[in-house]
Amino acid sequence: MAVLAALLLAPAPLAAQTVSPHLSRQLDSWYRRAQRSARGRWGIAIADGLGNVLWSRQPDQPLIPASTAKIFTTGFARSRLGGDARIATRVLGTGFLDSSTGTWNGTWTLELNGDPSLEDPAHAGPRLYDLAVQLAAAGIRRIEGPMIVSSEAGPATATFPAEWPSRHRGAVFAPLIGPLTVHENIITALVAPTRQPGHRPRILDDAPTGVRAMIINEAITRSGRRSTLHLTPRRNGWVLTGSIGTRAGTRQVKAVAYDPERVLELAWTQALRQAGVEWDPDPRTVLAPSDGRIRTLAEVYSPTLDTLAADIDRRSLNLGAELLLRWAAGPDAPADSLTAHVARVTGVDPSQFRLVDGSGLSDIDRVTPRLQVTYLARIPTLPATRAFPLLLPANGTGTLTKLRLGLPGAGVLRAKTGTLGNVAAIAGYLGRPDGVLIISLIYNGGRTAAARQAESHLFRLLGARGKVTPGDFDVPADSTLEPTIDPTDTIGIPLAH
Repeated sequence: MAVLAALLLAPAPLAAQTVSPHLSRQLDSWYRRAQRSARGRWGIAIADGLGNVLWSRQPDQPLIPASTAKIFTTGFARSRLGGDARIATRVLGTGFLDSSTGTWNGTWTLELNGDPSLEDPAHAGPRLYDLAVQLAAAGIRRIEGPMIVSSEAGPATATFPAEWPSRHRGAVFAPLIGPLTVHENIITALVAPTRQPGHRPRILDDAPTGVRAMIINEAITRSGRRSTLHLTPRRNGWVLTGSIGTRAGTRQVKAVAYDPERVLELAWTQALRQAGVEWDPDPRTVLAPSDGRIRTLAEVYSPTLDTLAADIDRRSLNLGAELLLRWAAGPDAPADSLTAHVARVTGVDPSQFRLVDGSGLSDIDRVTPRLQVTYLARIPTLPATRAFPLLLPANGTGTLTKLRLGLPGAGVLRAKTGTLGNVAAIAGYLGRPDGVLIISLIYNGGRTAAARQAESHLFRLLGARGKVTPGDFDVPADSTLEPTIDPTDTIGIPLAH
């Protein structure tokens, strides 16, 4: 990352940080106001760079973390795989190339391994077209037979996680999850009105390319600027309904890809056509392969894990977090591996918290603020996860953009937000002249907007003289990273309530 060198030159956190009596009174006053404006359950921990809690309220209360759980997933994946790891997507073949006709004689398979950036909407990852171009460059002008989809671990599928609440089915933030991932397993259509009311609007573009063949246009153009367009699932596709105003401009409509294999087939067809490769899906034309050796006919790779993780956290991409977890842990009981990782890093018994997914979309995840600040203190000190704070969004970017934090500059805060209908949480690192503060704020209740305002006010209070958060933590050689402050002590302030 371009800012890494600059951030590593920032002041290292100090082990002797304290909260002054004056600041303690300010924090107490802030909390009383927060309780009045956002009634519900609060858990708060403010710690120094070593994880020693300096001020807190209910820091050991298990609460729903929402997307702040992605902090654990990011650290786990980074520790298991390393920052330079990449995910491969391949075309595999068994057979031989007839050089006289350019025909691949034999079977072929698309191997997808859960790359969240494959055909991603921002065009930052590899494309199916890149694979098709490689086939053409190798002299393959024609492939025959049905599309077979697999992964390195076996069949390539995508399903709705059992751990996610059923009410999220069909929401674009909760698509199907699995190695069969294309365009984040959502589809989009760019729609424009006609000049005169009463006509069908025009579908200008689709993504992945080719899915407009599955869209039935039943929408209508009306006068005005308002748009009420929707993509509703229907057998073998979607139906575009609602209306768009003549002066509404172009509108993008999204829907979950409920049949990602069909979406992949359409996108792959278009990619092959653009690369000049013909595909006859009739299985009767496939010849028996000359041998059983599997060849790699084409191969593309995702961006590095660090790049993927930073983007996933910046956008709070649930699909990406779940794929990171499965990539690092494997397909069998990935949440158990994540739980074991968090327990090892923090020293907290797994019975004291619960993580059932990698994204935090589950209602049954439970963590405590103390667990979060302990994890955030220790994870940057491990050899495999140095500079971990840089993987989290900086203030002014991603999901932190809309928060009015009032901080003096970008990079003063590195944090992850978590938002559900009953959750407003934020956890991360706040740079100050005397070192880094590690903060976990979790609110569970029905007044999330008021809770967000209160949380933003706390960061304005603590970060008025903020400094750029360092990406790497210098830990004293004799430090055991164990908390050195007794929770019953009152060094200027009450530490645990």
